[in-house]
Amino acid sequence: MKRITIVGGGLAGLALGVSLRQRSVPVTLWEAKGYPRHRVCGEFISGKGQGVLERLGWREILREAGAVRARTAAFFVGGASSPVRALAQPALCLSRWTLDNLLAQYFAQLGGELHENARWRGDEDGEGLVLASGRRSRPLEEGWRWFGLKIHARNVPLMADLEMHAGQDGYVGCTRLLDGEVNVCGLFRRRGEWPEGAKSWRELLCGQPGTRLHERLGGAALDQSSFCSISGLSLRAQRAAGRPQCCIGDALTMVPPVTGNGMSMALEAAELATEPLGAYSRGALSWAQAQQKVASACDLAFARRLAWARWLQWMMFAPMLRGGLGVAALRSDWLWRMMFSRTR
Repeated sequence: MKRITIVGGGLAGLALGVSLRQRSVPVTLWEAKGYPRHRVCGEFISGKGQGVLERLGWREILREAGAVRARTAAFFVGGASSPVRALAQPALCLSRWTLDNLLAQYFAQLGGELHENARWRGDEDGEGLVLASGRRSRPLEEGWRWFGLKIHARNVPLMADLEMHAGQDGYVGCTRLLDGEVNVCGLFRRRGEWPEGAKSWRELLCGQPGTRLHERLGGAALDQSSFCSISGLSLRAQRAAGRPQCCIGDALTMVPPVTGNGMSMALEAAELATEPLGAYSRGALSWAQAQQKVASACDLAFARRLAWARWLQWMMFAPMLRGGLGVAALRSDWLWRMMFSRTR
């Protein structure tokens, strides 16, 4: 069987590696850093990705490892807030520190060849090569620089299992984890260079005094060792069919974090890629045919979802929605149900 090489050992790359090894496909995975480590991530699996975990045989394993169910959510914009609403389907919440490490160990146990703390130095357009190396770096997008911050905290009095707090130039999600820990993850934007006297990461993540976010995090105990950041984010949707390489996960396209669907899309893309790549490995498909099947499957699965996600992302920053119109939107059960279902 022909070997598959995966560049990038995040959630998409690891899930693909595990799925291929379960089918006895020879796989080599390259990860530039090591395990375990923290990543900027909502740590919130909501949507079809839970079915992927079930088919991988990992859902119960993750629960035993400390995954908790998120059943409720609430949104806060300015001084307005939504009611605490039940999620249509409970989400699974687990730290990437734990999740990625478990998948990496399982991949190795299945006979996968894992290279940690090693960068791929070969051709990115070669046959049998899958890019799962994370987001595409883009310094500016429509004049904005986008960056993400994340930290774990304790003593955070949440009203809901997931709280989303929107500010003028960013939003922060707070998600319950195991044993009273809370994942605090934010997306922010700015124009130009970082000005003198700019807010520190702590001020950005904890919010302005007087806001609900500051009420939640003002007295929190922050785990400094879990802090991580990422910059140069691109939130512009990309079609897989237009890429010369075989890409999955954020290497293909990044869904706006406000949807809480990024981890699910990574798992789904891995599953969609498994059969075509397995067929290539067995010699049943050429590399061009396998790559086209992966691209077509990903575009079909994600195009509509990404379009709705972009609209929701716009809503989070729209000035007009910080007044009465925003209050009405937050309280609309119809809008909540529609946006939640369209972005899964």
